[in-house]
Amino acid sequence: MTFTLPTTKMANAIRALAMDAVQKANSGHPGAPMGMADIAVALWSNHYSHNPANPKWINRDRFVLSNGHGSMLHYALLHLTGYDLSMDEIRNFRQMHSKTPGHPEVDITPGIETTTGPLGQGITNAVGMALAEKLLAAEFNRPNFNVVDHHTYVFLGDGCLMEGISHEACSLAGTLRLPKLIAFYDDNGISIDGHVEGWFQDDTPKRFEAYGWNVVRAIDGHDVNAVDAAIKQAKASDKPTLICCKTVIGKGSPNMAGTHNVHGAALGDKEIAATRAAIGWGYAPFEVPADVYAAWDAKAKGAAQESAWNTLQQAYAAQYPELASELTRRMSGELPANLEQTVAAYIATCVEKKETIATRKASQNAIQALAPVLPEFLGGSADLTGSNLTNWKECVAVRADQWGNHINYGVREFGMSAIMNGIALHGGHIPFGATFLTFSDYSRNALRMAALMKLRSIFVFTHDSIGLGEDGPTHQSVEHVSSLRLIPNLDNWRPCDTVESAVAWEQAVKRHNGPTTLIFSRQNLPFQERSAEQIANIKRGGYVLRDAPNAQVILIATGSEIELAVKSADELAQHGMAVRIVSMPSTDVFDRQDAAYKAAVLTKGVPRVAIEAGVTDFWHKYVGLEGAVIGIDTFGESAPAGVLFKHFGFTVENVVAAAKNVVQSAQA
Repeated sequence: MTFTLPTTKMANAIRALAMDAVQKANSGHPGAPMGMADIAVALWSNHYSHNPANPKWINRDRFVLSNGHGSMLHYALLHLTGYDLSMDEIRNFRQMHSKTPGHPEVDITPGIETTTGPLGQGITNAVGMALAEKLLAAEFNRPNFNVVDHHTYVFLGDGCLMEGISHEACSLAGTLRLPKLIAFYDDNGISIDGHVEGWFQDDTPKRFEAYGWNVVRAIDGHDVNAVDAAIKQAKASDKPTLICCKTVIGKGSPNMAGTHNVHGAALGDKEIAATRAAIGWGYAPFEVPADVYAAWDAKAKGAAQESAWNTLQQAYAAQYPELASELTRRMSGELPANLEQTVAAYIATCVEKKETIATRKASQNAIQALAPVLPEFLGGSADLTGSNLTNWKECVAVRADQWGNHINYGVREFGMSAIMNGIALHGGHIPFGATFLTFSDYSRNALRMAALMKLRSIFVFTHDSIGLGEDGPTHQSVEHVSSLRLIPNLDNWRPCDTVESAVAWEQAVKRHNGPTTLIFSRQNLPFQERSAEQIANIKRGGYVLRDAPNAQVILIATGSEIELAVKSADELAQHGMAVRIVSMPSTDVFDRQDAAYKAAVLTKGVPRVAIEAGVTDFWHKYVGLEGAVIGIDTFGESAPAGVLFKHFGFTVENVVAAAKNVVQSAQA
């Protein structure tokens, strides 16, 4: 490759910006940017296909900084190559409302593909991106028209490889053979606590070879030509590639390089001055000379790359107009025009059939109804497809040599969830994946990241309570639903029957600004009668399912406990007590409704009883100190579901007694 400037000077621009920004903020991680600067020169100057003027160009390569604490590396690259990231933003590193937060955040900084920081999730997101690229290419490309054709590049360090999620994701990536996934291992031997040999002695190359990856060993990470040659070798492989780069953390710092002291703290004025002298960087803080900017500038090259792709796309559209239109729609996130009609027709069928079935089966029926009009559906399960019921009749399993739209993730709940996030970030699919609700704990940080990034990832959780029965407390969710409700921007739905399940799926698919969990029962639940107005109000998260004039008590319930609320209301009516039943399948959505609607559903001054087979604390926000909660604040037991519900007090007698008590207390 030919450079207009020595590569050391290009790399030193990154080193200088990293140490200056961290010093000004008095916070951050200069070591990784300084150590990986030469690798970045090789990749971004000679291989990375992108257009700084259009960070959302469909066929751009994706770059993921999995070791996200080294964010100044990415910010320096974006600034130097010509993105809308000014030097003022570099100066404002880690400051309020800047475009340069402490860790990379998607939709905050132009050119950032995913939010990284929790180690291991970046490489896992990248697996999802590379998988999305491979599946879209198989679906849309035609001879001489490779309109989907780009790489996913990942920088990662020892910390990412120590995290268990990296095993889950990289094992699956090898099995599915994702050749356009290329990862660079920053092998510097240092983490926060010091030299890693005391706690990390894996033979990483052998580990990845065992996964089925192409491994390029023992590359000098400070030799740009050697890294360039390794990238060329990786591009020629039919497998994902790990390029093992031996580097010195904090490269250039004469007194701190190669130590943990440079990992996560500012170098200090004295050491920065010494570093400037050592690397020959005779410029003031935040000063980059014109020749360095010129060497890094990718605007013209990026515009030419996108222009060439646009020409190809236009020819593709002329020959394959329907495919081109569908690809554009899918990548824009726009939903099919006939979705509303399809959902309405399916709900009408549910009303007609009045089926008593488990909501996990109701979920599968909804998927079956939606899939024909949502080719972007990309389903899956963490080795529980037959229990979660996330497959449908026409679905095709994803395999290394086979296009598909249903992924067998294996027993990899965390990996599944973060891979789904990568798929959602890439665009072109609506990913959903499933496991038992109790194993949502394994996935939790990926759910949090989906909410933080506002992704349309759909997490399906079945076997939602003690109602799963004999598997016992290890599998019986008690705290999980309430716990998930604590995550900001995560919508959680726990429907009670076929109609609510259909609406929950509709709302999850339509949600563009955040993820959704769909929480379903193992056991059969009865159909509930509703008017058209009530069906329309389900999407508001909570609504009046049954009412009585001058209701004396409100029973609030979700999911399987709606049946109990209905039976209890019937019993209370026999005692002359008027009851309103409020079904609240999504408290998150209900809480976003206007005050007038919420007041109309939960009438002020009417005593309330909440019923849910989970921990009780959450529900006091709705019932108040005077109300009652029928719940479970212990772990479950191993027994048939009916026995368990009776044992833990989910009985008509118990609800009736609680309702009478709150009414009497209110009248006292």
